[in-house]
Amino acid sequence: MIWAILVLVGVPLWLCAIGILVLVLRNRGLRKRALDIPMRLRLDPGGRWHRGHGLWVHDVLAFRGSPAAWKEGLLWVTGVTTRELTPEEAHKFRRLDQPVVATFTVADGPTAEAVTTRQDLELLLGPSQQPTANVEPASHVEPAT
Repeated sequence: MIWAILVLVGVPLWLCAIGILVLVLRNRGLRKRALDIPMRLRLDPGGRWHRGHGLWVHDVLAFRGSPAAWKEGLLWVTGVTTRELTPEEAHKFRRLDQPVVATFTVADGPTAEAVTTRQDLELLLGPSQQPTANVEPASHVEPAT
C-alpha cells in the first residue's frame, strides 16, 4: 500500500530501497559494536518490555530499541541488583537462553528492569560491578640532557 502511494506521489522506488538499506545497515552496525548488550528493558513496573541493545558510558546506560530505534533512552544508574526469573516470567522470554533480570536504581526516577542472557549478565551489570584494574603509578623519568 505504501509503495503505491509513493509511486503516485512521484518518489522513485530505487530511492526508497536505498533508504531502507541504509536504515538496516546502520542498525546492524550498532548491534556489532564492542560491549553491546542485547536486552529487553522495562522502565516502569507495569509497562511493556522493549527489545533493543544497550551500551554503558561510565555510569549511564544508553538504550536503543530495535529494529528501527523508535525507543531510545539514557539511564543514570546508581545501583544494580539481580534476581532469577519466576517460571511465569521466564515464559515471556522463552527465546532468550537462561534469562536473568537486573533491576537498576535510577538517579532521577523510579527503578528500571532489564532482562538479558546469563552470558551477557556481566556486561549488563556495568561499571559498578566490573573489577577495577590495579594501575601502578608511573615512575619518575629524568629528562635527557
